[in-house]
Amino acid sequence: MATGHRSQIKRERNAVKDTRPSAKLSYARVSVQKACFVLDAIRGKSLEEALGIVMYNPRYASSLIEKLLKSAAANAQNNNGMDPSKLYVEECFANKGPTMKRVQPRAQGRAYRIEKRMSHITVILNER
Repeated sequence: MATGHRSQIKRERNAVKDTRPSAKLSYARVSVQKACFVLDAIRGKSLEEALGIVMYNPRYASSLIEKLLKSAAANAQNNNGMDPSKLYVEECFANKGPTMKRVQPRAQGRAYRIEKRMSHITVILNER
C-alpha cells in the first residue's frame, strides 16, 4: 500500500513517463467488440506480420488499425530512433468511447433505440 496523500501518489505515478512508441485513435466509429477481433489477431506479432494480417483482413476495423500501426512505426523511427525491422506489437487494446443514441420508428407509433458505439483504439510497439 502506498503511503502519503493521494495527490502525492498520483504525482509520483504520473512522473514515470512511458517511452514506448504508440499511436491512439480516439472516437473510432467501430464497437470495441469488433475492433478486438482484429487486435487479438495482431497482439505479440512482429510489425511486418501484423501489417500483413490487417492488410488482408476484410473487417472495417482492420483499415483503421493498419493506419495506427503505420503511425506507431513512424513514431518509433522518428521520435525514438528504433529500427522498424525489430519492432513488434507489445500491447493493443480498445476502450469504450461514447455512444450515439438514435431512434428508429417502428410499427404502431413505437420507437426503438439504436446505439452507435465508438471506441478508443491504442497500439503500443516495442523493440525485440
